[in-house]
Amino acid sequence: MVDVSNHELVPDHSVLDQDAVEDVLEEYNIKKTDLPKIKRTDPALPDDASVGDVIEVTRDSRTADQATVYRLVVS
Repeated sequence: MVDVSNHELVPDHSVLDQDAVEDVLEEYNIKKTDLPKIKRTDPALPDDASVGDVIEVTRDSRTADQATVYRLVVS
C-alpha cells in the first residue's frame, strides 16, 4: 500500500502537544470544538494521531510563503 503522507503534494501534518494546543486556542480566542475537523481515517494524518488531537498543517502559500492551519481529529 502506498503511504500518501510522504507524497510531495501532501502538506506536513503534525500532532500538537497540550501546551501548544492551549497556546493556539488562546491566540485565536476559540474552543477546541471551533476548529475545522479532519477525519481520523484521512491518510495524510500521522499514525500517532487519535480522536481529539489537534493537528498542525503547514503548507506552501503563494502569498505568505507558508500557511499554518489547525484541525481537530474526529472519528
